[in-house]
Amino acid sequence: MLETWQALWQGFGVALTPINLFWGFVGVTLGTFVGVLPGVGPALTVAMLLPLTVKLDPTGALIMFAGIYYGAMYGGSTTTILVNTPGESASIATALEGNKMAKAGRAGPALATAAIGSFVAGTIATVLLTLLAPAVVEIALRFGPAEYFALMVFAFVTVAAVLGASTVRGLAMLFVGLLLGLVGIDEQTGQQRFAFGVPELLDGIDVVVLAVGLFAVGEALYVVAYQSRLEEKMEKMSGSLWMSRADWKRSWPAWLRATAIGFPFGTIPAGGTEIPTFLSYAAEKKLSKHPEEFGRGAIEGVAGPEAANNAAASGVLVPLLTLGIPTSATAAILLAAFQNYGIQPGPLLFQSQASLVWALIASLYIGNVLLLVLNLPLIGIWVKVLAIPKPLLYGGILVFATMGAYSLHQSAVDLITLYVFGLLGFAMRRWDFPVAPAVIGLILGPLAESQFRRALAISQGDPSVFFTSPLAATILAITAALLALPWVARRLRRSA
Repeated sequence: MLETWQALWQGFGVALTPINLFWGFVGVTLGTFVGVLPGVGPALTVAMLLPLTVKLDPTGALIMFAGIYYGAMYGGSTTTILVNTPGESASIATALEGNKMAKAGRAGPALATAAIGSFVAGTIATVLLTLLAPAVVEIALRFGPAEYFALMVFAFVTVAAVLGASTVRGLAMLFVGLLLGLVGIDEQTGQQRFAFGVPELLDGIDVVVLAVGLFAVGEALYVVAYQSRLEEKMEKMSGSLWMSRADWKRSWPAWLRATAIGFPFGTIPAGGTEIPTFLSYAAEKKLSKHPEEFGRGAIEGVAGPEAANNAAASGVLVPLLTLGIPTSATAAILLAAFQNYGIQPGPLLFQSQASLVWALIASLYIGNVLLLVLNLPLIGIWVKVLAIPKPLLYGGILVFATMGAYSLHQSAVDLITLYVFGLLGFAMRRWDFPVAPAVIGLILGPLAESQFRRALAISQGDPSVFFTSPLAATILAITAALLALPWVARRLRRSA
């Protein structure tokens, strides 16, 4: 425990250097900005910036990306409350009561409880991340190739099943990502695979190009095609901008309960931020002393989901940093950011890149304070951001995406690949196929293949190695149960 706090203290020393503090400030400001803009989330923003930040120092760049992630969670509440347009799926639960409060002239208290709740939950969750990460690393260091492969299969299945409306669609996109991960040269045999004689593909599909294409280009094309003509009505800021004593009394228990709900969901590969926000909303509705206000603007219905949202965002970093397993779309892009610098998150990260990882964790504490300072006094400025015309916004996104992809290798193949993936992302968005499983498949697929082959090499080709290891067998059994349970539940409902 003492070693953990010493490492964190050293991390603060790195995070508080002027240059890293600057990148942290840029990250949280940019994150709040993109969180306010409807439809422009942290995954899209980090994906778009990946090629442009390739020459930055890894510590500063990753601190900035973490700031964007946190900032977008804060900023999303402004759009949700004032325009009733959740910028992120995690803000949908906030919209249920937040916009009703704005219509009733209580937009100020709604925005205040969202910002302060995010700060409280984010800080508590970061403390839990600090304490939990070293313990998870200790366990993960005992994993062998068979256990790692089983864990990645578990991550594949759970993420594909949760991130999207349909398990089948999620798994289909996962297999697209796994197939793309096979492109290039086989590490063990040196043979070309699916490169089709294109020299630029011998190094494999660049995950940055895939991420920018699916998220940025695909989203921009979708908005132009389907949402550019939608009228959005923004509620005016009226009345007090601050919370009354009664608002404080009703909000703080909701913040604490939501933190307890959100953080564990973020840490598991079936988590993300959508489920805990709705669970928090349901809990507040059930426990409230004012149930009649729900549906008409109950402040607990804003305080709980926003706190759960930020607690889950911190929880997502536990499996990402300790195991290299992303549990959300943004975590998948952050994993790509690490790999962009030749860094592989996992248990060895805390040994090989201790300075970087503890500086990153320390920056979360600093970022929470910066965000509270930025959000409450500057609400008026963030509201004006909503006036940016969509054609200019998404036209700018396409320009930056194209410039960024070309800057990677100055290759026309990258541009063609970018827009092929952009059209694929548009189609996925149009027919409600989740994007994140494809990115996760491309990133983790080659690693899973490597662990699979290593396990077979150690066992001299005996596949029973995945079932004779108690830990690997348990993880695979849980994975099979997760796939079978929805099917069994549907059959039981039909026969009932």
